[in-house]
Amino acid sequence: MIKRVFDICFSLVMLFILAPLFLFISALIVFDSRGGIFFNQIRVGRNQKEFKLWKFRTMRPMSEATSKITIGARDARITNIGYHLRKYKVDELPQLWNVLIGDMSLVGPRPEVPFYVALYTDEQKKVLSVRPGLTDYASLKYFNESELLAQASDPQKVYIEEVMPAKLSLNLHYVMKNSFVSDLQIIWKTVQRIFST
Repeated sequence: MIKRVFDICFSLVMLFILAPLFLFISALIVFDSRGGIFFNQIRVGRNQKEFKLWKFRTMRPMSEATSKITIGARDARITNIGYHLRKYKVDELPQLWNVLIGDMSLVGPRPEVPFYVALYTDEQKKVLSVRPGLTDYASLKYFNESELLAQASDPQKVYIEEVMPAKLSLNLHYVMKNSFVSDLQIIWKTVQRIFST
């Protein structure tokens, strides 16, 4: 209950404070490239319930058709302004709306698309017993995941066989040991990591 109340209060306050920034970013996206301001994608949340996750658009239209993972900071599909939004994780801010309405929490396993969730083992599916989050232990460890995948000859294979299992292992640890204090620590470490880039 404390976690949910905190999620609602924090996301509501931040959406209000960041409203001018949202307008500014929206204008930059519109002038930078063709397409909408926001990008939404179906993700799998708590109890395997699908929901629509929101981000600021950082790629050119129809980019998702070629791959569901980003390969390198300079993935050819990423727009000019999109590069900077991704670098500082600003593109994720619209997910505060997902937090407010209960699809997500501030802290929790990052939600995956159905394609990858279908590959989970029964043990790995335990991460779906909690609300997915904006940040988690895996997000901190794999902060530069796209750059890591850019070094692989087969990024999709490396993600499925190496990166995803490692992230899920961290997520399972979170599910077993999570607490409000650990959530605050993860939030603080995430803020520090963003401003150290």
